[in-house]
Formats: sequence, structure tokens, C-alpha cells
Amino acid sequence: MNKELYRVLLVDDEPWNRDILRNLGDWNELGMTVAGEAEDGEQAIQLVKQHQPHIIITDMRMPGTDGVELLQTLSGQYPQIKVIVVSGYDDFNYAKHAIRHRAADYLLKPVNPDELNGVLAKCAKELEKVESAPESWESYPSSFAGEFSLFQQQARLRFNDLNGQSLREWFQQLQQKLERCEINRPRQLGRVAHELQALLDELCVSNGLYERPEATALPPAAALASIESTIAWISTPYYQALEQLIAQRKFKNKLNLNEVKQYIEQHCMEMITLEQLAQIFFVSKEYLSKVFKKEYEVNVTDYVIQLRMTRAKEWVMDEQIPFKHVAEMAGYEDVSYFYRVFKKHFGVSPGEMRKGQARISGKSGSSTE
Repeated sequence: MNKELYRVLLVDDEPWNRDILRNLGDWNELGMTVAGEAEDGEQAIQLVKQHQPHIIITDMRMPGTDGVELLQTLSGQYPQIKVIVVSGYDDFNYAKHAIRHRAADYLLKPVNPDELNGVLAKCAKELEKVESAPESWESYPSSFAGEFSLFQQQARLRFNDLNGQSLREWFQQLQQKLERCEINRPRQLGRVAHELQALLDELCVSNGLYERPEATALPPAAALASIESTIAWISTPYYQALEQLIAQRKFKNKLNLNEVKQYIEQHCMEMITLEQLAQIFFVSKEYLSKVFKKEYEVNVTDYVIQLRMTRAKEWVMDEQIPFKHVAEMAGYEDVSYFYRVFKKHFGVSPGEMRKGQARISGKSGSSTE
């Protein structure tokens, strides 16, 4: 899908001056089109309502509603429009009006083509920044922010499992979700892209991927022209990073147990199994289990439980957090199973610990500690 051209409105009471401006502008190269022309400020306001221009190039001295009045109206009612003032008079008062009402620039006649196109290019860049700036979640459907958070969790799991096909399916599902929710405005898509960029950076750091694809601060306007183009723009570095991570893990000469331990510590609240770890580090689960137990004197499963229970204890002691949420945060969907694991580990139930009915300092029900 091609990016929509920026619409420009020319305002001057002399037709030949408008012709000069029309001929001087590098419209195609700048991604712009002259959408209309007006003879004075009053006609210009009517055309603004009709064409919704992004940029207005206006003379200052015109009969009827002049450039000063036009600037005042635009500043108050259409602050998003970029205004370039062109005047045949080197008049400081006109310059003051232009500056006061946030004109993009003030050019003198006869207009220098390079200066005009330079100012137009500057306006285009500023418009792109506005279009691609992330939008707050308040502008989205009420349920979308929460659902998007769950989508991010799924992406994290699929990336950490080194599952390229699953990750591609996830991006397809996200595209369908955005289409159903009609999340299609550039700034809305910019927020989605921004959040997914941050997630990718987090995934690369947590997986020790130092040669990760470079991320830009904001996606270009062309990438936000449609849902499809946004998904294509943000998914590409995900696929590149995943390929690099697989290569990095697969072709190492020796299993680095510190990396395995660090990975477990960073992902222990997720659904992590010995089989998944073995797949991620390209070894058999039997070998991984054996060398991990030998090095750290605890097997992988018990180590995960230790980490989870350490955090769960902190949350249990906070009376503001319901036990159901504690279980979920600790990686247990089944609350009753969480209760059993917790009591086995500490010797008391979450409720007993919270009530202070048992002193557990230095006590643990785990045979692996």
C-alpha cells in the first residue's frame, strides 16, 4: 500500500504567484500534492474544511481576509497544519505574526526554490514524527490493552522456545486481531510497534544475543500506512534475531551451564520444562539434567521451584495480593497445585504463613536445599 501524499494548499491573491509556487515545488520527490488554491484567507478556510491539507503556503498581504487573520484562525482551530509564510515585504511585523502563530518558516519573494523545498522537506519530517508517535492506550478499545499484554506473553514464550514457525503464526494472529479491533490509525499502530520493539530488545538481552538487529526509535510513516505494513516492519527483526539466536546456540562448542542457569532465573515464572531447555540449548534432556545436577547439586525442576517459591513467599507476605494472583505470578495456573507445592516447600500453607501462625525462618520442606 502506497503512503498517502501530503496535501498542500496555496494561498495568494495573484494567480501567477500561485503558479510560481506550483512550479517550484518538488512535489513528487517530497511525497506531496497541491490539493487546492485560494485567493484569500476566507476562501482558504473553506478549502481547509474540504481538503484537510497538511501544509499551507500563504501570502501575507491579500485583500479581504489577509495572512494575519488566516494565521490566527489556523493557529486556534487547525494547529496540526504546517504553515509556510511567503511575503514580498521584508516587514518585521508580518514576521512577528508568523512566529507568534507558529508558522513553519517565513520566506521572502522572489522565492528561492532550494529554500522552499528545504522548508517543505522539514515539514514532511515533522508530520511523519507526529503520525508515527506512539498513542496512549486510552484511544484503543477498552479490552485491547489487556489482550495485547497476553499476546506479548505468547510472543515471549514462542521466541524463547526458538520456534520460528510458531512465531510467524503469532504475527498472523496479531494482524487478524488488529483488523478485527480496527486498530489501523498510524499513531495506534505506532504504539503497537513501539511496544513490540521494546519486547524484542528485552528478549535479545535476556537471551544473551548481543549481535541483535538494530531498532530505530520510531517506525517510518510508510511502515504505519496499514496493519499489514506495520506487521511486516516489526516482524522482520524478530525473525532475524531468532535466526541469530539459534545459530549462536547451535554452533557453540560447549554447553555453558552459567547461561542455562541465567536463562532459568530470567524465565522461571513461565512454563519452562527440562525438554524445552534441552531444545533451546541443543543438547539432550538427559545430558542437561546430569551436568546441571552435578554442577549445582540440584536438579533443574527443583531449582525452578526454589526460584518460584522465593518470589511467592514475598508476595504471600503482602496482604494486598490475593493468593490466586500469587499463584499466577509464580507460574501456576492451578491454585490448588500451587498450595501443595508451597506447603511442601515451606512446611506451612500460604494462609498460615500470611497469618503468622508459623515461624519458618531457615525452614524448608524441599529435600534439594
